Amino acid sequence: MPTFAEPLTRLMDALKSLPGVGAKSAQRMAFHVLKARRSEVEALAAALLEVKDRLALCSTCFNIAESETCPICADPGRERGLICVVEEPGNVGVIERAGGFRGLYHVLHGSLSPLHGVGPEQLKIVELMARLRGGGIREVIIATNPTVDGETTATHLGSLIKPLGVEVSRIAMGLPVGSDIDYVDEVTVSRALSGRHKL
Repeated sequence: MPTFAEPLTRLMDALKSLPGVGAKSAQRMAFHVLKARRSEVEALAAALLEVKDRLALCSTCFNIAESETCPICADPGRERGLICVVEEPGNVGVIERAGGFRGLYHVLHGSLSPLHGVGPEQLKIVELMARLRGGGIREVIIATNPTVDGETTATHLGSLIKPLGVEVSRIAMGLPVGSDIDYVDEVTVSRALSGRHKL
């Protein structure tokens, strides 16, 4: 016999599919939704649908965008000869909040992970190389996470980029090994960027 009504169970199952949400958290959120005013639930549902309907990937850097080009790529004040390569769109926000970086970005949408079947063809590496071959880029800062997969990705990218005559650097290890950039404070990210080293 089911513990909860079917709609509540379906909501809990949907919430559990989100990263970092376990059974207890999903139950807590589901009951919060149940108790919330209808207008609050409608606003949440509308925001979820709007994300799916209105957002896509920037055609240049593959960050999240509302139009073909994201605001960073469209900003004429950015330093166009400098690209910071990150794993996920969330990493861009962390680096931007840290301040001090005025270049452009390239979002890979993951990292190389042979154990999980993620190879170069699953990432936006071909697109990065096309940007670099287009000319005008003097330095690429690789800001992948300081994990085994992040380091593997950084090494692979370095081996591809160096023959093009573009300077390649890696963010300094002011970031704790084994952590994600998304969970690091802005000061640490800022120091890691300023203390980057050549690959």
